[in-house]
Amino acid sequence: MLCAIVLISRNMQQAWQCTPGKQVTWSILSVFTASAMLCLEISLMAFLLQETYASGLETLAHTFAISGIFVGVEMLIKAILIFGFGMPLFMDVEITHQGTWSVWFIQKLLLTAAYGYILFVHYSKWKDKLPPRPAFYNYVMIMFVTDAVSLSATGLTGMGLGFGLWLYNFSLICYHALYLPFIYVTFLADFFQEQDFLLETAYYSEMRDAGFFDAEWN
Repeated sequence: MLCAIVLISRNMQQAWQCTPGKQVTWSILSVFTASAMLCLEISLMAFLLQETYASGLETLAHTFAISGIFVGVEMLIKAILIFGFGMPLFMDVEITHQGTWSVWFIQKLLLTAAYGYILFVHYSKWKDKLPPRPAFYNYVMIMFVTDAVSLSATGLTGMGLGFGLWLYNFSLICYHALYLPFIYVTFLADFFQEQDFLLETAYYSEMRDAGFFDAEWN
């Protein structure tokens, strides 16, 4: 439901690109949306890479603070490029706009390299330094492939190929539509199932202690 709302709102907002006087509003909303998604992605990775996960809200807040600093710098750079140099990062531009696609190529290259490095460490002798969770590596693998596809798309678009622009837009839609469900299925579904099981066990223990099942035992 949340992803559907996000997609509907983005489609409504994207219509502003063709409306005179709405380009600035669209750019501001796009910067905040992209930065929020990037902050979530970085915070999740930083939290999972820690040795202990269940250290409370303090660790989670510290993780968000650190990732917020990096994302804040990234947001400032994009704002300078858009409003200072007039670079249309979030507008439908021609595929020959080298500046725009160079920025996206660099960002996707950094993300791809980060996930690729984690996969490299996982298959090396230093894999003990990483969390021993299969779900973590499934997440890293999917994100590596996703960013690699986006990286290839930005490179092809920068070279003037129309297929690259189509591939980039397709990967962007899939990212915004499926990222949150992907996080839930990968990390949270088992957690909530375990919590439900523990809750049912606790209810059963309380009913047993209260004598609700004495007649059955007799």
